Amino acid sequence: MTSKILNHRIITSLLFTSCLFISAITQAANTIPTAPKLAAKGYVLLDFNSGQIIAENKSDQRMEPASLTKMMSTYVISHELKAGNISLQDKVTISKKAWRMPGSRMFVEVGKQVDVESLLKGIIIQSGNDATVAMSEFVAGSEDAFASLMNNYAQQLGMLGTHFVNSTGLPDKEHYTTPRDMAILGSALIRDFPEHYKWYAIKKYTFNNITQYNRNKLLWRDKSVDGIKTGHTESAGFCLVSSGIRDDMRLVSVVLGTKSDSARVEESQKLLSYGFRFFRSHKLYDANTEISTTDIWKGTKDSLSLGLLKELYVTIPRGQYKKLKPSINFESIIEAPINKHQVLGNLTVKLNDKIIAERKLVALHEIEQGNWWKRLVDWFVLLIKGWFG
Repeated sequence: MTSKILNHRIITSLLFTSCLFISAITQAANTIPTAPKLAAKGYVLLDFNSGQIIAENKSDQRMEPASLTKMMSTYVISHELKAGNISLQDKVTISKKAWRMPGSRMFVEVGKQVDVESLLKGIIIQSGNDATVAMSEFVAGSEDAFASLMNNYAQQLGMLGTHFVNSTGLPDKEHYTTPRDMAILGSALIRDFPEHYKWYAIKKYTFNNITQYNRNKLLWRDKSVDGIKTGHTESAGFCLVSSGIRDDMRLVSVVLGTKSDSARVEESQKLLSYGFRFFRSHKLYDANTEISTTDIWKGTKDSLSLGLLKELYVTIPRGQYKKLKPSINFESIIEAPINKHQVLGNLTVKLNDKIIAERKLVALHEIEQGNWWKRLVDWFVLLIKGWFG
């Protein structure tokens, strides 16, 4: 009898120990370390699909963008191409100002005509100041006017901490940006002009019999990286906006003000590796797809589908997907007429009781007001419901 009790205690102890061990392993698997501290003036790591920031430091502090400025220059040029105002085959006459530009160059020659496609690649791949100024003059007549266009697009994109005075990024006290704004701009390049964004992954480019290599060394180091742009001046330090995609998750990393070319690569790699290793991006809902329905009173139809105007992604720590808790709320009594895309409620997504996403629920189709008899009947029903709660 004593032996049986002893054996039972041993088995119970082993089971309890095993449970603790399994629990510890599970907890360790779901543990997310703090983001790495980078040797940089400021940085941001952004999930492209959700727009959520995974890691940041001094993300809204003003800093010099250096040649990261050319990301906005190419954004403006791409808009002009898309609008049909210019074409890739157009010839651009190189001015003396463009030819004399200091710093990184494409080595265009004064008075010569160069097609827009070549100049655009010279900006993206070779970071040519001469090519950038030549294109700014071609698009807007002068670099000053082009800078005005750059600022207009910055405002439209929500880059509220940015101001440009030139197209190249040469130092000026009124020429500044923030890490967050550079992440917004990088995302916009990828989203709005994929046909030109693919050029950011090109490792070398030859023009006028001169071959230059892309200064973004992450393109060689990390196969998942496909952009975006480097920048450097003595006052700005070494900067890099990079992006990569792994398992359908795209991240945008911004690192400003490191001390060397190798440092901007190392610090950017730390951010990207951290994001890809410990976080996951999940699509929860498609755009214009029914999420819920609601009753409609006094209309030509009795129910209405509700959904989102844009697809909803969330970025969460790995292993946390099953803990997501979406909830919806809208008025209990909604009366026709209803316009398509009219806001009628809210969708909230929580993780561990913390709100991680909020979106407006909209009508997915319109509903006209019903005839007088329908309105009268529904009015009476609502009256009775009000009496009896």
